Amino acid sequence: MKHEFYFTYKRLKLNFEEALKNNYKIITCKDYIHWKQNKTNEYILVNRVDIDLKCEKAKIIADIFNSLNIKATFFIRLHASEYNPFSFENYLCLKYIKETGHEIAYHSEIIDQSVIWNETPEDCLRRDIRILNEMLGIKVVGVSSHGGLTGLNNLDFWKINKPSDFDLHYEAYDQEPAFNLFNESFYISESNYQWKCYKNGILKKNDKRSFSEHLKDNHPVIYSTMHTDTFFSEHIYES
Repeated sequence: MKHEFYFTYKRLKLNFEEALKNNYKIITCKDYIHWKQNKTNEYILVNRVDIDLKCEKAKIIADIFNSLNIKATFFIRLHASEYNPFSFENYLCLKYIKETGHEIAYHSEIIDQSVIWNETPEDCLRRDIRILNEMLGIKVVGVSSHGGLTGLNNLDFWKINKPSDFDLHYEAYDQEPAFNLFNESFYISESNYQWKCYKNGILKKNDKRSFSEHLKDNHPVIYSTMHTDTFFSEHIYES
């Protein structure tokens, strides 16, 4: 029996090539709002990438998408101890992602910030969006809530707030009618090097099938979330 690693950049590219062959239109989170307002019969794959630990891996993934002429939404942290988005190389990576046509959005940790800094999450969010806009010369319209080590749930903020309150169009899991993507799609993601999936917001227990295997089920709307740090060139232990 031949063994091979699944989460390689090569396999990632093959997955998206297969999605295109299966007639999926691959779009960003921002594009999904427009598509929802003007629905067609096309199969849709909303392509989300969370930059949790390494910006340089995000650039590699952006290059893969560029080679396939598809776009993604890349969510950036501003307060990660693992990377500084303002560093020389990381800024170049993020600038490249923006300039090659991908959506830049914010990977939020505002509950963590508010508790650690004794500031309101509202102030933290407004400041972070303003900084990210200024940093890259963009208009951020989307946020996804990051789950870190604090044990706090950054999604709690959105139980009592709406994206529109902060001049945003969506939060990645919000239930506002204009978005509500998580609850109106087949959601696929990888966690600890295993696949997980949800159908209309409900976890499909014990379904560990891969991205490409789910494509065969012809879901009309797929919401795909990838994490840059899951993927590698040859093996998981490479530097």
